[in-house]
Amino acid sequence: MKRWTVSKADGESAKKINSSTDLGPFLSGIVAARGLKTTEALAEFFNLGDLSDPFLLSGMEDAAAVINDAVDSGEKIAIFGDYDCDGICATAILYDYLLNMGADVLPIVPERDEGYGLSSEYVQKIADAGATLIVTVDNGVAALNEARLIHEQGMKLVVTDHHQCGEELPEAEAVVDPHQPGDVSPFKDLCGAGVALKLCAALDGGSYDAVCEQYLELAAIATVADVMPLYGENRFIVSQGMTLLKNSENLGLLALLDKIGTDPEKLTSTGIAFYLAPKINAASRFGTAKTALDLLLTEDPDEAERLASELCDLVGKRREAEGGIMEEIAEKIASDEALKYSRVLIVSGHGWHRGIIGIIAARLVEIYEKPAAVISIDDDGVATGSLRSVPGFGIFDLIEHCRGLLIKGGGHELAGGITLNEKDIPDFISAAESYAREKFPEMPRPSINADKLLRGSDITVENAESLKRLQPCGTGNPEPIFALSGAVINSINPLSGGDHTRLGLSYDGASVQLLMFRTKTASLPFKVGDRIDAMANMQADEYSGTKRVTLVAVDYRPHGCSQDKFFAGSDIYLKFRRHEDPDPKLLMHGAPKRSETVSVYKALKESGGIGTVSGLYAKLSGEGINSLKLRIILAMFEDSGLVSVSPSEEVTVIPTEKKADLMSGKTAKELKEIIDTYREKVNL
Repeated sequence: MKRWTVSKADGESAKKINSSTDLGPFLSGIVAARGLKTTEALAEFFNLGDLSDPFLLSGMEDAAAVINDAVDSGEKIAIFGDYDCDGICATAILYDYLLNMGADVLPIVPERDEGYGLSSEYVQKIADAGATLIVTVDNGVAALNEARLIHEQGMKLVVTDHHQCGEELPEAEAVVDPHQPGDVSPFKDLCGAGVALKLCAALDGGSYDAVCEQYLELAAIATVADVMPLYGENRFIVSQGMTLLKNSENLGLLALLDKIGTDPEKLTSTGIAFYLAPKINAASRFGTAKTALDLLLTEDPDEAERLASELCDLVGKRREAEGGIMEEIAEKIASDEALKYSRVLIVSGHGWHRGIIGIIAARLVEIYEKPAAVISIDDDGVATGSLRSVPGFGIFDLIEHCRGLLIKGGGHELAGGITLNEKDIPDFISAAESYAREKFPEMPRPSINADKLLRGSDITVENAESLKRLQPCGTGNPEPIFALSGAVINSINPLSGGDHTRLGLSYDGASVQLLMFRTKTASLPFKVGDRIDAMANMQADEYSGTKRVTLVAVDYRPHGCSQDKFFAGSDIYLKFRRHEDPDPKLLMHGAPKRSETVSVYKALKESGGIGTVSGLYAKLSGEGINSLKLRIILAMFEDSGLVSVSPSEEVTVIPTEKKADLMSGKTAKELKEIIDTYREKVNL
């Protein structure tokens, strides 16, 4: 269960904003809660402005001069990009621009299994191809050895990148990176394609007119795909780029949008993140990155359709492989209690596709709500791992703690990658668990923050329509989330054969529909008449010519579930299962009476044999069954084969005719041993 928070309303600031702008009281309250309280802050956010002078980026003037000279003299120019969506879009932007200038240009995107960035092998390939100038996009700032090799080969190098710089910059004719020391450009959070866009403008003397018209849509896709914060110049890039995308002439993008069934007119930044970018990324994950590059550059409609189909097929193959690995991981966790209750979930396997281990690690974080690492071992015993985390648990710090066990590794707060020898994986697991235990007595949990506790009177088409003014939404400017408390379920309707669910709710005098995507109706632990709390997005849609408000669930739980008490009991239970010396006095409060085990089982049967841990807690906490006691009872039921508890904490009764001896199971025995030892010690 995720921790929920609701932003505190700032009534005075909201009133001032409402009186001085045309935002209206509802949207004024939201922007005030987000800290946009001054006229300057509001103007900066809502006025999309423009892009700053490209020549403010350090090194840009030299970069433009070197490239223009190479074009004029007919030199072969190699563009070296990256295999992800940002790198592919950046390569496409610069390649197409230089080609239109009449340049002799060679685009190169490496494959994912070749690793990130320039390598000595690629430097030699480029030299053999006759190129005399290499321009990097979305990489290069860390290519110190490769830069020296390029210089030794008698070639020139221009680096354009957006990643953090080390203490030493590569030896090059020019380095363009907003994060390099001394850079005075006003906006630092561009993606690689954003820097490439500015390079093209610099090549055109600093004018953005033609460059933006031609390439802003690619820069917008890359900005969203690379999870860049959507404020400042990125809001301009994404907002204006999506406007251009609605009338795109890029045959590859149009073919891809057609294949995924998305109308360009209705595409949002969320649509780019969930539907468009994954297709482009699939090329390198399960095929060749060149497929995606060719798609973005093609001028042949038949080729565009073929390449778009190929990318969609690759996504299908990726999902199939992902499903197989996830099943294997689920079996590992189910058979290993130490793994199930670990603070950091680390799993490894031979031959797992390295292109998708990052996706799987992110999926594990979502399911198990804790940091995760997925490690693929090759035939030579070399292991490659991808790590993902929850806010508050820094992956970079974890990697630094384990540095002595790694061949290499790097990352940031929420993601990272490592390489190590297979024989060192057990020590890495032990070191990660030890680090987490020492640094985090209570592990950080994923959380969801609502902008506002919704009232029934807030649920209007006008208010839902006003939220569009916050677009584009994404990192740094999330789509608004609203909290509902105590909504009554009037109807439960299956959608798409029961794969999704729509609830009809009565809420604070209003009637509203709550869409629950990827929530199977058959497994929903509610019935008509139940009260629920929810976190949801609010949107206006049209049905039979009439506009209406729909809420889209982000998370939900039974009404009356006190999360602080729930988490407190859960933390004690986890210490018990991890053998971390939990306080015996507290564990005694979790030792259930027979009548309490009966109450839990009866509650499950009354709900049709399915439920959730949080739902049972909300229903039974009034009977004195705290979350620690509930979890112990459910574990005793699992030991006896009476129920199964899924990773997402869905509880299902297993039909059986046998009588269960709850006290003979592992959980009951361990609990009894701890309590008996404590009683002997204190003479109870």
